[in-house]
Amino acid sequence: MVTGMERVNRILNNDKYKELVTEIEELEKDRIYCHHDMDHCLDVARIATIIAGEEHLDISREIIYATALLHDIGRAEQYKNEIEHELAGAAIAPSILEECGFNEDETNDIVVAILNHGNEQIMEDRDLSGIIYRADKASRKCYVCKAIETCTKPEEKIVRNIRY
Repeated sequence: MVTGMERVNRILNNDKYKELVTEIEELEKDRIYCHHDMDHCLDVARIATIIAGEEHLDISREIIYATALLHDIGRAEQYKNEIEHELAGAAIAPSILEECGFNEDETNDIVVAILNHGNEQIMEDRDLSGIIYRADKASRKCYVCKAIETCTKPEEKIVRNIRY
C-alpha cells in the first residue's frame, strides 16, 4: 500500500493531468481575473488542510491535496466547450485518480467534492466537500488583484483580508 503523499505526487506527474494544467494555463494566459493554476490549487490544498485541522476533521492530507489539485481540472472544457468545469472535472478526475492508486471510495469522495466546490449549500459542511468549498473561496487574493474594480463577483464573495 502507498502511504504519505506518494499518490498526490503521482497526480502531479500524470501525463493527462500535466496536459490539462498546461492547457488551462494557456487558455488563461490573457485572463485578468483569478487564475486556476498550480499556485491556486496548492493554496486551496493548504487552506483546506488548515480548516480540517481547526475543525478536528479526520480527512487525510493526501485526500485533501488530491481533491485540491483536481478541483478545477475541468476548466479547459469550460473555456472551450462551455461545459461547467465542475461537471467536466468530475468526469476527468476518476481516470487520473485510478491511475494514481486511489480506490473507489476515495475517488467517489473526491469526485463529490469536485462537483460541489461551487455549491453554496455545502459551504458549512464539515466534510471534504465543505472544506474544499471554503478553501477555494478563501484562496482568492482579491486584496492584491489589479482587476478588482471590474470584477463581477458579488461584494460578499470578494476576499478583502487574509484569513489563512
